[in-house]
Amino acid sequence: MIGIRHAALLLAGCATGAVAQTTEAPEIVVTGRGLADQPGDRAFDIVTIDRTRIETNASDRLESVLADVAGLQQFRRSDSRSANPTSQGITLRGLGGNASSRALLILDGVPQTDPFGGWVAFPAYATDRIGRIRVTRGGGSGFYGAGALAGTVEMDSAAPTALAPLIGSVAYGSRDSVETQGSAALVRSGGFATISGAYARGDGFTPTVAEDRGLIDRPAGYEQASGAIRTVLALAPDTELQVNAAAFTDTRERGTPFTANRSEGADASIRLVGRGRWGWSALGYVQTRAFASSFAAINAARTTATQTLDQYNTPATGIGARVEVQPPLGEAIALRIGADVRDVKGQTQERYTFVAASPTRRRIAGGENLTGGLFADGSVQAGDLTLSLGGRIDWWRIGGGFLRENTIATGGAINDLAFADRTGTEATGRAGIAWSVASPVTLRAAAYRGWRLPTLNELYRPFRVGADATAANAALAPERLTGVEGGVTLTPSATTSIAATAFHSRLDDAIANVSAGTGPGTFPLVGFVAAGGIYRIRQNLDAVRSNGIEVDASWRPGPIGLTASYSHVDARVRASGTALALDGLRPAQTPRDQVSATIDGRYRGIAAAVTVRHVARQFEDDQNSRTLASATTLDTYLALPLTTALSVEARGENLFDERVEAGISGANIVERATPRTLWIGLRYRPR
Repeated sequence: MIGIRHAALLLAGCATGAVAQTTEAPEIVVTGRGLADQPGDRAFDIVTIDRTRIETNASDRLESVLADVAGLQQFRRSDSRSANPTSQGITLRGLGGNASSRALLILDGVPQTDPFGGWVAFPAYATDRIGRIRVTRGGGSGFYGAGALAGTVEMDSAAPTALAPLIGSVAYGSRDSVETQGSAALVRSGGFATISGAYARGDGFTPTVAEDRGLIDRPAGYEQASGAIRTVLALAPDTELQVNAAAFTDTRERGTPFTANRSEGADASIRLVGRGRWGWSALGYVQTRAFASSFAAINAARTTATQTLDQYNTPATGIGARVEVQPPLGEAIALRIGADVRDVKGQTQERYTFVAASPTRRRIAGGENLTGGLFADGSVQAGDLTLSLGGRIDWWRIGGGFLRENTIATGGAINDLAFADRTGTEATGRAGIAWSVASPVTLRAAAYRGWRLPTLNELYRPFRVGADATAANAALAPERLTGVEGGVTLTPSATTSIAATAFHSRLDDAIANVSAGTGPGTFPLVGFVAAGGIYRIRQNLDAVRSNGIEVDASWRPGPIGLTASYSHVDARVRASGTALALDGLRPAQTPRDQVSATIDGRYRGIAAAVTVRHVARQFEDDQNSRTLASATTLDTYLALPLTTALSVEARGENLFDERVEAGISGANIVERATPRTLWIGLRYRPR
């Protein structure tokens, strides 16, 4: 990891020097982005979050920004200050029930989910360095790679037009919390370079709700930091080099003894983009991750906590590349063709079965997943019609899987398993049509097919949440989604837009955590489960079927504007065999309704925003036996200028202190998400 950081710093430093040397050259426009958006995107359900909205979010965290898109959710309602990082996968359209991401998240063309577990390290992304977010609802693995079952979330770093020589902010908040972000930029005609950093810490709140607390419950503190360096250099009038390097560290506690966790990571990427008559792009990247976490068993009175598992290291790496070209086929036809490859390796290293406060056994389990694909994505504009058609063929391999368990005292083997390698191919794609019936009305229809390989975490790593334990399953099959949608977009004026979409999706071989027993007792691959705890195992269900509607609206007649997003989902499990009891039930952690609405405005340096969000009730578990109550929250943001460059900011999260339930353990202990949190701070940004 250290080697990657040093290499990235060296690359960025060299490129920065090159930028400085080009100041006398004729002006060349660089964007820092990849190839242009496809015209055929008009046929799909896409929501864009611009930099202005990113800057006025009350929590100043990426996961809260993404919540502007109704239906885009994490597995649990907690954010990255109190949630276990492994629960922070993202999905759309009710395709939940699993903490691994079913939506593809990318930054500057690079996949961002954890190579081992498929979750998202949200503290790695300082909002100051993000310029635009595009959320495409609906599957269809295209030119960004496999994994887009529920949709794609594209993030672009800030463009040079949004950069200032120096930007900084500092804020102090509830529970002795501190946040600071800063960035510096050097912009020249031949390119630009940026360096940014962020730091956050807080004493945290107590996740267990007041009526369920015992002596061992305490605030869940956190400390997080991230940094990034980016250089974009014009190599020729129509060719640019983009070099990115980033690193983060994230330490949290879950509110009881023996529940601390730590995540670390570093990424580096190089991308060449050509914008001449033939458009082209070549990308290479590497990711490193490490994760450690401890788990505890808590007695019924919540007076004592006993360590049950020490997951002391989970190293993982992801390496990948993509090349693509855009041949010149005329103004009415756009085509992207190319190939990509991604290889991920990782293992979990754990100590368990504690006796007299010391572990007696060790477990190491992991493997490697490899995917490689060929893709093509094209669109044709014929008058009022826009046609889009894309597809890809992927080859995949699950290999090197193993599980080794031994006693620590003697080294004697308990299990020494080598799982069979598996390979396969998947053909996926999407097709869409958009018809401009009249100037304000566009009708849309689309169909798609996507797929996702099980993560190394799902295949090989058992885990615990409170008293509950879940076993891995090395025989899991890939998930495959088929979906259709239809919608209408209304733009009665340049300042008003309303889009409505109805969809049907079927996720075959959906991976879920299926209940298979209750404690007290000892179960395969997880060990002892205490009384009140539930034993689960990951399995492929027959399917998850999801039907729903989505409505997004935007109205901005002047300095004041309104955006709103609504999602209604009816998701149901289709199951048989040992999982028959789940048939017809809703996937865990999947609400029917989600709403987000924001009124914001800017006037003479003053900026303000008020956001209301509602999430309907949802079930904690696959058996729909424990219900998390619905919740409505209010967030506020206000910035008042002190000078042309300096402003004071006031932010309020969950202003009315709504109880947002995030989880219920097997002993019916309720955990809540972030309570009311108030912030006051300063922001420096020259205008």
